[in-house]
Amino acid sequence: MSLALYGHPFSSYTQKVLIALYENGIPFEFRCIGPETPQHSAEWLRRWPLRKFPLLVDNDRNIVETSIIIEYLQLAHPGPIRLLPEDPVAAMDVRFLDRFFDLHVMSPIQHAVSGTMTGDPVKREDGLAFAREKLDLAYAWLDTQLAGRTWAAGGDFTLADCAAAPSLFYADWTHPISDAYPILRAYRTRLLARPAFARAVDEARPYRQLFPLGAPDQD
Repeated sequence: MSLALYGHPFSSYTQKVLIALYENGIPFEFRCIGPETPQHSAEWLRRWPLRKFPLLVDNDRNIVETSIIIEYLQLAHPGPIRLLPEDPVAAMDVRFLDRFFDLHVMSPIQHAVSGTMTGDPVKREDGLAFAREKLDLAYAWLDTQLAGRTWAAGGDFTLADCAAAPSLFYADWTHPISDAYPILRAYRTRLLARPAFARAVDEARPYRQLFPLGAPDQD
């Protein structure tokens, strides 16, 4: 098999790429990074010593960074779902939203998680306070931005939604999306119902105890 994906099912960025693969039914081998598969970890680090996953391997080519991986899949392994529009201006809008979800939703979550993982109660609370502040700003903007849209960029499911799904999934666990943002809450519900993301969520279900902030009994 030419395609292999190194990552972990509970990783938000691994899920982002899994959604793209599942949307287009692209065959691949999943190589989970973990203590039970040291051979995968060794090969992953040999190919990408910066210790970041996911990593997509296509024969002898190594592709990293989730947005680049998804764009590469569209170029090298196209399927029926075009995740980046052909029109360059529309594609720019999708890329912007993709970056928004990664930088302004996922990054604050990671800040809270990192603070909690130190084991220091003060750093935990500081990380959570930072995340709440940044996520509230992101939620308010998104609730307005998504008005009248089915998906992040309009009527079509795109790269931006691949980024949004795991970001909003874990964001609501970190700092719940309140009833003040009904449009955003409804969008998160649509993402959870999307078969590709629902599959990724189910595959990650056995690992929920790994969420440092405590996984809520939902989703």
